[in-house]
Amino acid sequence: MGKITYKRLNGSQNMRQRLLLATLKSTPILIEDLHADDTLPGLRPHEISLLRLFEKLTDDCLIEINETGTKLKYKPGIIAGGSNLVHDCGVSRAIGYFLEPLILLGLFARKNLFIILKGITNDSKDPSVDTFRSTTFPILKRFGVPSEGLKLEIKSRGVSPHGGGEVHLTVPSVQQLTATIWTDEGMVKRIRGEAFTTRVSVQLGNEMIYAARGIFNRLLPDVYIASDHRRRSEAGNSPGYGISLVAESTSGCCIAADTTVSYPQGEEVDDIEVEDKKELIPAADVGEQIASVLLEEIEKGGVVDSTHQGLLFLLCALCPKDVSKVRVGKLSPYGIETLRHIRDFLDVQFVIKPDPSTGTVILKCWGCGMKNLSRKTS
Repeated sequence: MGKITYKRLNGSQNMRQRLLLATLKSTPILIEDLHADDTLPGLRPHEISLLRLFEKLTDDCLIEINETGTKLKYKPGIIAGGSNLVHDCGVSRAIGYFLEPLILLGLFARKNLFIILKGITNDSKDPSVDTFRSTTFPILKRFGVPSEGLKLEIKSRGVSPHGGGEVHLTVPSVQQLTATIWTDEGMVKRIRGEAFTTRVSVQLGNEMIYAARGIFNRLLPDVYIASDHRRRSEAGNSPGYGISLVAESTSGCCIAADTTVSYPQGEEVDDIEVEDKKELIPAADVGEQIASVLLEEIEKGGVVDSTHQGLLFLLCALCPKDVSKVRVGKLSPYGIETLRHIRDFLDVQFVIKPDPSTGTVILKCWGCGMKNLSRKTS
């Protein structure tokens, strides 16, 4: 066996994408100075959990971490997929953090993927599992992913700090994606959503729905926000509430916004006297705030919202050798980082052209021709 040549990288930023692209392109990577200047240097619990998840999904993957956790060697294996997989995502980041790389790996796996993920289903930092169901899956269908095999079931919800949620994810493996020309945003025709409550009164969910509808009903009549009240084993281990909204346009675009309110990490709710408990944001304010966030996302323009820009660019770059063309609003920092990583790992460069008349940006690229060579052809 010859000597392995590692692609050298520095710092902990965008580690998710680095690991994902390294695995898809079978490029061994060496990352140094991981959180080296922090009070507690080294890999964070959610980053270690992500590495363990990649280990479960691939065969012959090699991971080496030094004693301080500031240096990582990663040699990717073959993406296997499979059906009897269970992964505990921990409570430092939500399941949404793991879903984006997981779905893309599943598409290029040898077998269809079925995995049970446990942890926090909804928080304010990462996209919620509801958003993945309502918005991310329709984006994947644009790139030729069959809708029959794509499924996400929420068995129980879990919020910070103690989690306790569980979701079942099914992803079909594909031979290759389909290049797409997707520049028509259309006009918003309806708004859908879901307000959830766990271990708190169902009335809080109704208040969020009422407040959000109060804003949307002035603008369009077709607004429906469902209520999802969970109790006992389905409610996870912590009290909280949140709302996920999606605006559907006449051209089939989905723009999403979501948020969750719960006690922050490290606050043991049971040990605090009732009067000393930190006040949570009132439910009505949460409903109004998230409705305003969604309206801002719609105003920015583009066929996806700012949180989905990275995924959209990755899908375009992984397409066959054909032109993909998409329209987005103002480029988000995450989107810009994604474009840099795509250039470094996949050698795909986007042509970026601002459209001053709408304030949006049109991006074009020639796909890298990614094919799923390990999948059995029928």
